[in-house]
Amino acid sequence: MTVFLCSKCGSAITPELAELAAVPDVSDDERDRDKETRRAPATVPRGHYAIDPEPWGAPYVVQDDQEDPKPAQSRGPVVCREEGFVISAGSRHTVLVHPDDVASLQPLPNWENSIGCCGPTGDTGLNRACPCGAPVATLAADCFGPFELHLDPVRIYAFFQ
Repeated sequence: MTVFLCSKCGSAITPELAELAAVPDVSDDERDRDKETRRAPATVPRGHYAIDPEPWGAPYVVQDDQEDPKPAQSRGPVVCREEGFVISAGSRHTVLVHPDDVASLQPLPNWENSIGCCGPTGDTGLNRACPCGAPVATLAADCFGPFELHLDPVRIYAFFQ
């Protein structure tokens, strides 16, 4: 079992979690979304975590192929900005957890980087902080993308029990 801690203050951010061998495949079918919140099923089941090997989150760079754009990041939508279609150049190896497993995390002041329709899209940068105030994670919980929380691998560390 593993507990993830804040690199700034050492506080536990998660309860004990079991590692998954890979990021699970999750349905992106509209019929599988929660009828009330419109959220997708959580990418990772409660009590577990997975290491996402793909780049995820900000910053973004312009995609080479503007005629046939790819999703901006794994399990996400295509994103178009002023400069064109973009793709994530963010951190690799983020720790992917169920959002309900990190109840102690709070939105950043003034809901910074929490832009979205029904919840934060997760594509504007870190948007959740440890109780000590250190930004440590990005929540994606909007009605058109995945429902997942990424712990930044530079701002947290693992304690194996």
